[in-house]
Amino acid sequence: MLDYHQVKRDRRKFLALTGLTLREFKALFPAFHEAYQEHYPPEKTVAGRKRKRHCGGGRPGRLLTAEQHLLFILVYQKTYPLQVVLGELFGMSQSGANQWIHRLLPVLRAALSALGVMPEREGRTFAQAERGKNEPRDYIIDGTDRRRQRPKKPDKQTLHYSGKKKTHSDKNVGIVHTQSKRVGYLSPTYPGKTHDKQRAEREQIAYSRRAIRHKDTGFQGYEPQVKQTHQPKKSPVGKT
Repeated sequence: MLDYHQVKRDRRKFLALTGLTLREFKALFPAFHEAYQEHYPPEKTVAGRKRKRHCGGGRPGRLLTAEQHLLFILVYQKTYPLQVVLGELFGMSQSGANQWIHRLLPVLRAALSALGVMPEREGRTFAQAERGKNEPRDYIIDGTDRRRQRPKKPDKQTLHYSGKKKTHSDKNVGIVHTQSKRVGYLSPTYPGKTHDKQRAEREQIAYSRRAIRHKDTGFQGYEPQVKQTHQPKKSPVGKT
């Protein structure tokens, strides 16, 4: 069973399982703990009803500490295992893992929002959301490609087929700060057939006029008005 106090001793394993360093985990923990208390006050049950007995009564759960709560949901977010696998990792049933996932995801989202690190999801308000950030307007825009199960219907197979990697996938457009590595914007999910440039144009992303944007050839021809745009050029065939 994965235990926070054991896993944190191996920093490389901790990073691989959660996607965070131990220092980042500790920075996130207070906001997560506060959000958990707001979502699930100790004087009420999970369903929101007033308790008839003190908190902690009854059969003890598998996730006994707040650190274990955060470790559980971060492992799920980072590795995205099957629920039965996640249950085995934390010593619970598949149904128990499902319940904890739905219980903790809103808490994690609230904690990240409180810390101001949740990405903007509306392209038109991206520039406005970045005004309060004390960071250089230096961005990288790129597309993500996540494999998905092959759809059963032929029309959906065609829609989600990514010819570049010969897999069925879902895609998003992300904008990341070059220095802090913070994700400033994340688009809605599109089927794998949709081109990067087409997705970016459809979202009508608004940039600061002082912004510097770095892009690859997948965004060839995507030119909203910014201060500078940088795009690498392909070497001629046969040359390096």
